[in-house]
Amino acid sequence: MPTQIPDDPSRRRFVTALAAAGFAAAVRPVGAETIVTPSSGLTAGMVHIPSAGVEVPAYRAMPQGRRNAPLILVVQEIFGVHEHIRDICRRLAQLGYCAIAPELYFRQGDVSTISDIPRIISEVVSRVPDAQVMADLDATLAWAGAQDIADTQRVGITGFCWGGRIVWLYCAHNPQLKAGVAWYGKLEGPSSELTPKHPLDLAAQLRVPVLGLYGGADAGIPVTSVERMREAIATAHGASELVVYPDTPHAFNADYRPSYRPAAAADGWKRMRAWFDAHGLPV
Repeated sequence: MPTQIPDDPSRRRFVTALAAAGFAAAVRPVGAETIVTPSSGLTAGMVHIPSAGVEVPAYRAMPQGRRNAPLILVVQEIFGVHEHIRDICRRLAQLGYCAIAPELYFRQGDVSTISDIPRIISEVVSRVPDAQVMADLDATLAWAGAQDIADTQRVGITGFCWGGRIVWLYCAHNPQLKAGVAWYGKLEGPSSELTPKHPLDLAAQLRVPVLGLYGGADAGIPVTSVERMREAIATAHGASELVVYPDTPHAFNADYRPSYRPAAAADGWKRMRAWFDAHGLPV
């Protein structure tokens, strides 16, 4: 199960320094509240998934000896599949899921070495086509089925920030899913050749229920945007739900950053587990 770093200054410095090696340069130093989940009892590590003629790197964590666990696709933040996303996979695996986080823009560049967030966005993230992401997630499902490492009839998806938006898109794309949980994912914005549709545009096309978790003080996703999405899904797809945490910033689940809000993060995690349980993904 996830464990909190003890509030001991010397140990905190040691564990934070150790963990920082797995985080993107743009988010160092890592915060003292960073959660470290052990891999004991798990099969965890990097794998490679064939997709459109390339091998997509991915982090996979699953209970040792279990091959029929529900599968959860974990979609990265803008910082890639760094240590926090890998830890999310281990948390899910410790609960009994098989969790896989593919590196969804490794073709466009390696964000782990870039220390400037605007550069990450302009040089890498903004160049990622939604179509590529959908295809790589499809390939991840196909790979998991071919490897017989999880029950691919019971699949969910969760994602954070950049990945939260992708959750909404993928739940409109693939009816094979049972449910999705989107953490503070962007809901609307200008269209482009690479990002032609946003979640609000696709509300009527959702094929599976989505739980959206948002901060009421998110500077990048105003509550008005969330309320527009709430109205759209109520009209088009009543099975989805939105939760807004008052006075809570963006990235409130990112326990390695100053934006972390333990109460909202814990409540969101509890709601995510209940959402998956209620929609055909009990462990």
